[in-house]
Amino acid sequence: MPLIDFRLLACAMSLLTLFSSTAAASAALNAKQDPRLIQETVLGFLHTQSAGLPGEVEIKPGIIDARVNLPSCAVLEPSLPPGSRPWGNTTVVVRCTSPHPWTIYVRATVKVIADYVVSARPLTSGHILHATDLTLQRGDLTQLPAGIITDLNQAMGKTLTGNLPFGSLLRQDMLRAKAAVMHNQSVKLVSSGRGFSVSAEGKALNNAIDGQLVQVRVASGSVVSGIARAGAIVEVNY
Repeated sequence: MPLIDFRLLACAMSLLTLFSSTAAASAALNAKQDPRLIQETVLGFLHTQSAGLPGEVEIKPGIIDARVNLPSCAVLEPSLPPGSRPWGNTTVVVRCTSPHPWTIYVRATVKVIADYVVSARPLTSGHILHATDLTLQRGDLTQLPAGIITDLNQAMGKTLTGNLPFGSLLRQDMLRAKAAVMHNQSVKLVSSGRGFSVSAEGKALNNAIDGQLVQVRVASGSVVSGIARAGAIVEVNY
């Protein structure tokens, strides 16, 4: 039976282990980043960023050129460039920090399909809006101006600050809230707390919408301040 030289065997095994480790390291070094993983990272990031937006969100990440030769990355880190928004035509920055740093910019399109409010007929400045004045249209909110109204209830009872042709979309800055208290109007002052409730009459010294501060002159001639509420009521805290 031949004798086994355990020293030679151990040496051979060490060389085999070293070769395997070197080959694995070389393979890891030469591994290329799968573009599909970058796209999936961008898609997941934009889904998170657009959570809470009204309507249906449609996200389409841009195609990454297969000729882009990037080393494989352990962790992909997506972010938005400063000043960018996660909707409309946008760009996502994807960075790799390990094992080899690189950065790629991926274009994407994010649509937000929802209803928005438009005029159902020509309306003039100063008109107080009613349900028959408005209707809903559906479209991509990312292609519309900022501040558009998406809920009819947000416009009901408010006053137009300018003329509005038929079919025009409605923005928050086109509306003035209905005054809860008018200048020189008789108002009821109310104040309550634990174990007490008092009220008095007075005259409002300024216009105020619900929730705004209003000054009221009472019968004694003194002036008090309170919070305007619908129905010509002013809440006063002492």
